[in-house]
Amino acid sequence: MAAFIIEGGHQLSGTITPQGAKNEALQVICATLLTNEPVTIENIPNIRDVNNLIQLLKDIGVKVDRQPITNSQQQNTYTFQADDLNLDYLASDEFVKKCAELRGSIMMIGPLLARMGKAVVAKPGGDKIGRRRLDTHFLGFERLGAQFNHVAERSVYEISAQRLRGSYMLLDEASVTGTANIVMAAVLAKGTTTIYNAACEPYLQQLCKMLVHMGARIKGISSNLLTIEGVNRLHGTRHRILPDMIEIGSFIGMAAMVGNGIRIKDVSLKDLGIIPNTFRRMGIKIKVEGDDLFIPCMRHYEIQSFIDGTIMTLADAPWPGLTPDLISVLITVATQARGSVLFHQKMFESRLFFVDKLIDMGAQIILCDPHRAVVVGHDRKLQLKAGRMSSPDIRAGIALLIAALSAKGTSRIDNIEQIDRGYENIEGRLNALGAKITRTT
Repeated sequence: MAAFIIEGGHQLSGTITPQGAKNEALQVICATLLTNEPVTIENIPNIRDVNNLIQLLKDIGVKVDRQPITNSQQQNTYTFQADDLNLDYLASDEFVKKCAELRGSIMMIGPLLARMGKAVVAKPGGDKIGRRRLDTHFLGFERLGAQFNHVAERSVYEISAQRLRGSYMLLDEASVTGTANIVMAAVLAKGTTTIYNAACEPYLQQLCKMLVHMGARIKGISSNLLTIEGVNRLHGTRHRILPDMIEIGSFIGMAAMVGNGIRIKDVSLKDLGIIPNTFRRMGIKIKVEGDDLFIPCMRHYEIQSFIDGTIMTLADAPWPGLTPDLISVLITVATQARGSVLFHQKMFESRLFFVDKLIDMGAQIILCDPHRAVVVGHDRKLQLKAGRMSSPDIRAGIALLIAALSAKGTSRIDNIEQIDRGYENIEGRLNALGAKITRTT
């Protein structure tokens, strides 16, 4: 088990560039299984979850070639070719075990079912942030004509279909991974598939655009109503992953708490939705300069109130609402703001439980229930105290790291493998800005 040792109280300054988006990478890498031709993907983040998925594709016979770096625009460029898959390995216990350890592997099911006519799925792993059901995936596959067989002794489901057939479906929730999985299955189905209440996050839009470049026929991209006309085959393409909006939001929060002028480069502003304005409602100044964001040094930042004077409430919601992945960071930022704010985490019932660690550091937080917390900001009159803590999930981990950077004294964060799942070389990149973070085992 690895840990971070963080010497708090240092102000950070300089320029930082966000990595490629983790959530998009997991989707588009799985989509390479839909063709036997080469697919080249640029800006793949070098993080644990993505690297584990790439290794899983290698294990099932996908040829993976990492291209040499010739300029800054070609970092982490891979070519995938799924022209000789090992179908026996796909049914093995070893494959099922590896899938169960990686939540992103669930999005292999749609492509494998569409192209190979069968797949095996176990309950996948991932963050411990509450119930994350798979019903949307399964119900969508059933609407396309797939059959399920529960193998109790192996704790897996075998899914099969000779040829998927297009269908109308109204998703029971706007699940991002569920929509992605169903879309990838439907592009090779016979006939037309209509998906209503589809997720429409930028990364789902990116997946659809990549599939269109591969020969798929998809209408309604960026809306919650997708119409997919199935084709017989897809071909190769080249695709570039967007910068990670969650990492960008994390850097905005970090700059507000411990920054002395930080520039976030190449953020793809049009794909950030309401994220910048949400931080502005927390009183944080954000200057847009081209496609960069600059956050100046702020001695104080004051949380806004609603027009009628009532306490600000920030709640997560499906896109274009506020992504739940930034609630942890926003809570940490609020601890040093002037004013109070109510956070309502609607989508996951265990994601707020990390606040006990912030309370131990001296934050004034009232945990109302598993979904709501009130933060009373210190207005920097009371500095957080250093402490020892453990990262329960990716996003809470980065929030605790930001808190430790602002705290008085030296903190230790254990279980940083969780942070590594979503943030590439985070200590090296923050140390370049002036942080004092050491990795230890």
